[in-house]
Amino acid sequence: MEALLNLDGNILIWIQEFLRNPILDPFFKVITSLGNAGIFWIIATIFLLIPKRTRRVGMISAFALICSLLINNILLKNLVARTRPYYVVEGLIPLIKKPVEFSFPSGHAGSSLASACVLYRNLPKKYGIWFLVLAILISFSRLYVGVHYPSDVLAGAVTGIVCSYLGQWVVNRFFAETKDPKNA
Repeated sequence: MEALLNLDGNILIWIQEFLRNPILDPFFKVITSLGNAGIFWIIATIFLLIPKRTRRVGMISAFALICSLLINNILLKNLVARTRPYYVVEGLIPLIKKPVEFSFPSGHAGSSLASACVLYRNLPKKYGIWFLVLAILISFSRLYVGVHYPSDVLAGAVTGIVCSYLGQWVVNRFFAETKDPKNA
């Protein structure tokens, strides 16, 4: 466990020393803010719920986001209670206001991958791929701005992906009469 903690911290210091720069800093600050409270994904989901043609995808995304919220932000964050890296990793300087909740797992990565994977699987690929790219950027941004460990982001991503499949299962099981926009 000690080796994992050291590796996590070393990766963050490496990102800070070798990847951060004045050109990328504002970009990643904006990207990370898109994931705050899952707001981008919630808005995208609401827009998908409005037209009948994309309502099924919106429902799947909504269930995936709720699943991610429950597992990552309510259950795991409080169960694990991991301290944020800027309190532990010597020399790490966060680029944004310090979040107050626990670190593990990353809620940004969880909600981003939960919704983006749903959109990637259920929308035409020419649209879905952009949501997936944004989710990956949001997830990486949490490392870049120094507020999560790599293992936090990895765990959030894994739970988000699992939640995307759980959301799909719930909608397929209980809302089978809604149409798939790929086949509409």
